[in-house]
Amino acid sequence: MQTCSSRPLTIMVSAGEASGDLHAAHALASLKQQGIAFNSFGMGAGELEAVGTDILVDCRSLAVIGFIDVLLNYHRFLRRLKKLRRAMRERRPDVLFLTDYPDFNLKLAETAKELGIPVLFYVSPQLWAWRSGRIHRIGRLVSHMAVLFPFEVKIYAEHDIPVTFVGNPLVDEITLEDTPEEARSKLGIDAGSGPVIALLPGSRSGELSRNLPRMLDAARRLAERYPDARFVLPVAGSLGREAVEAQIEEANAASPFPHLALIDGESLRVMRAADVALVASGTATLETALIGTPMVVMYVVAPLNHAIMKRLIRIPDIALVNIVAERRVVPEFLQHEATGKALATAVSTLLDDPEVRRQMITDLAEVRTRLGDGGASEKVAELIVQLGSAAR
Repeated sequence: MQTCSSRPLTIMVSAGEASGDLHAAHALASLKQQGIAFNSFGMGAGELEAVGTDILVDCRSLAVIGFIDVLLNYHRFLRRLKKLRRAMRERRPDVLFLTDYPDFNLKLAETAKELGIPVLFYVSPQLWAWRSGRIHRIGRLVSHMAVLFPFEVKIYAEHDIPVTFVGNPLVDEITLEDTPEEARSKLGIDAGSGPVIALLPGSRSGELSRNLPRMLDAARRLAERYPDARFVLPVAGSLGREAVEAQIEEANAASPFPHLALIDGESLRVMRAADVALVASGTATLETALIGTPMVVMYVVAPLNHAIMKRLIRIPDIALVNIVAERRVVPEFLQHEATGKALATAVSTLLDDPEVRRQMITDLAEVRTRLGDGGASEKVAELIVQLGSAAR
């Protein structure tokens, strides 16, 4: 793969969240590995900065969740958008490379369309779940879609929108080869006969405050049933240990809680070490599936956000692992269903019933197959070059 000009490609990139920052950075790193000369600028965070991107807007300043959060932060979003639009007009990139974050990024795509700059959109909006009408706007503004799931190809092809199934980048990013025993040893988890249960409440403060108390209630109940159980929680860098400890202290004040080991980062190794993981819905469910650890999924959002979501979402399941499987392969509990008792019962079933456990492990292996053969970053890098070179 090579460009048709000796001038380096100029790539404007926009990633609005940590996962997008990582995926976009891996695609640009693939360009470097293949000897493609380029300059990049735009919105992202540490991962994109590490591959040489000139970060004009740090996406961590826009880390909000839910409809209400977006409305409350509207003016902050608008200021960042204006800054990026101004930079696009001044620098005139060869290609605009968007990763996820659709409502914000499609506004950037409007400016690119006005300037005649091709647009590559990596990680499709969840049109199959809600707001399917957005596809018409995508068709007007986006030059090519790079999608993570095979069923998304048909959605775009039916509307004559150029699309490539690149597979899920998590397939390449998750390369942990530890056995559960090795993972436990490296994490300093004491050897013992009791089960290891991982708690993954999410990486945002709102997720932590809503999900962790219910997970802790479930863990308290599980500790009564399995006195030798060991509970482990990987602390996301975006949260910090203090925020997690404050939640645990509050829970302890209400009722004594079993010992919970906090591990800074290392979420994948914690997943591998666990017999069962209690996971907040999101990308972590796919990561857990790729690791192969049986799981129970839960999620709680603010009541008003939930009321809005109920009116908009058109699919029966919200856990990505179930969506990829196109059937329910792991139990999921949302809002009022996500009680400590219900979560503890579901985890106990996976610990006590070998057949249920075996079936879930088999189903998770099928999910792994559906996520592609790997090489997503390389395929996206090739699309960047194709679009950027054609525009010169």
